[in-house]
Amino acid sequence: MTVTSSRRPWLLGAPYRPAREENRMRNEGNVPEARKAFYAGANNNLIFLLNNRFDWMQRFIDPVISEGVELGCGQGYGRDVLKAKSYLLTDYNNYDWLDVKMVDALDTPFDDEQFDFVIASNMIHHVPFPPTFFAEVHRILKPGGKLLVQDVNASLLMRVMLHMMRIEGYSYDVDVFDDSAAVNDPSDLWSGNNVVPNLLFDDARQFHARMPGFKIVEQGFSETLVYLASGGVTAKTFFIPLPHLILSALKFIDKLLCKVAPQIVALQRHAVLEKIS
Repeated sequence: MTVTSSRRPWLLGAPYRPAREENRMRNEGNVPEARKAFYAGANNNLIFLLNNRFDWMQRFIDPVISEGVELGCGQGYGRDVLKAKSYLLTDYNNYDWLDVKMVDALDTPFDDEQFDFVIASNMIHHVPFPPTFFAEVHRILKPGGKLLVQDVNASLLMRVMLHMMRIEGYSYDVDVFDDSAAVNDPSDLWSGNNVVPNLLFDDARQFHARMPGFKIVEQGFSETLVYLASGGVTAKTFFIPLPHLILSALKFIDKLLCKVAPQIVALQRHAVLEKIS
């Protein structure tokens, strides 16, 4: 299992917290508008991106018997890609497409050991208290159940992009395993610390020591050119529509780049965590 180092890098490693008014992207936080545009089918680049962000999860979901939930689902695209006996969409909001509304991922309304899988797609870096989140997921997962994580990878390229677009920040000067101090702004749902996934998962031995209820069974890196071509998931920027053949070629190149230099170019990562006693 190959990972990068989560120690503060010397290049663009200092804390970076842009003010909200500095944001250079459009549509920030406007989830209903982003969902409307997605289902209008105007951006095949984004459809390709999101299919790839979710389809790997199917290997850990039995389409006949698995029951699961996505926390912080946002636009809720995952259910269009994944097949399961039951797949609930939840978020801390009252969007029409949610199955359960106003769900706090740190304190959910679900029963103990209710689910076979929990999905967290690009939401952990928004969670102010990661240990509380993991404790809650551990509570609602069945023994042997899986937490399927897709999230940001704070590579050099990602840090450069955050400085360019000024939409979210990061700080290595936090302890993601300390539940007494927030890693981002608890009062702002869109506050993000983009190095949190690295601080959690780069050192698997540290994660297992500090989060003994889970075992990392798989992790990896993805997305460089495909991400840059997408035009953004919720917040939007310029993109050039590309045919599926070109997008597939970019995905192949991304796979090579992310294998060779994930700490430089990989913009996303995934992790599969299994609940243990």
